[in-house]
Amino acid sequence: MIFASDNWSGAHPAINSALSAHGDGMAAAYGASDLDKTVERRFDEIFEREVAVFFVGTGTAANSLAFAAVNRPGGVVLCHREAHVIEDECGAPEFFTHGARLAPIDGADGKIDPLNLQREIARFKPDFVHAGQPMAVTISQPGEAGTLYSGDEIETIARIAHARGLTLHMDGARFANGLVATGLTPAEMTWKRGVDILSFGATKNGCWCAEAVVFFDPDKARQFPYIRKRGAQLFSKTRFVAAQFMAYLEDDLWLDLAGHANRMADRLRAGIDASPHARQAWETHTNESFAILDSGLAETLRGKGAVFYDWNPPHGVHDLVGDDETLVRLVTSWSTAEAEIDRFCDLIA
Repeated sequence: MIFASDNWSGAHPAINSALSAHGDGMAAAYGASDLDKTVERRFDEIFEREVAVFFVGTGTAANSLAFAAVNRPGGVVLCHREAHVIEDECGAPEFFTHGARLAPIDGADGKIDPLNLQREIARFKPDFVHAGQPMAVTISQPGEAGTLYSGDEIETIARIAHARGLTLHMDGARFANGLVATGLTPAEMTWKRGVDILSFGATKNGCWCAEAVVFFDPDKARQFPYIRKRGAQLFSKTRFVAAQFMAYLEDDLWLDLAGHANRMADRLRAGIDASPHARQAWETHTNESFAILDSGLAETLRGKGAVFYDWNPPHGVHDLVGDDETLVRLVTSWSTAEAEIDRFCDLIA
């Protein structure tokens, strides 16, 4: 009963097979192989337009280097207060942008509130040099609270950002899970709604180590090869990242894996709703669930072999968790088995 993180899951057999199949022989290095180019064209097909795609090793690298690509002197990236980039990336965005700042924006359900975003942007006067200058807005899809932006919500934020000449970046560490949950196409969840740059994650969803930075306007990516190299993310044997993406994207495997993870989370949420000793902290629709458990039950579950993390309540939310209760995060993955879910649900029943 491993619900700590989808990062704990292994690699899907198809990914392992692809790595093995492309492990022999010689291939051009640094992204110049035929396999690399084939996968890049596959991204064009998925997003229904020509894109510029760059493979990197981690989601933190993808986010940080994306910000570096649009940085300005005194640059500021506006993000949700609980976004991964501000809470869980150990200052990497600031480091790789050589000093840009992250400005937190409040919003319910782990999502940026458009009115708060407008107010925060307005605080930066173009003629007031001391405050620096905004350069980007970033949203997580899904967010750290497991919630989702609708297409209209993405478009609203894009409109606010673009009105001030700011880039809209999407942190898609669990992009496939969000895609399946919304029912949108990759294009509909990104550039058709105004997203300029996407951090496309695959590692959490069955790959071994495969992330990408996707620019929806290739002209805006002309300096990114140098930024990636300077950031130590240009792998010599990029074919091994490309091989993972080749298998991941073939026959919609990536969507099947995310769909399974989401369904297992639905099954888990149903068990939580049926339990007299647990309740959902808030509603989610992806592979992350947040439950409030009796504190004694949380320890009993761990004693029975369940693995999950305690979680901090969202900022500004009071009285969500009682003195004798524990808020936990439960994450399912492509490899979660129904038997794990059913065993956990039996224990909380």
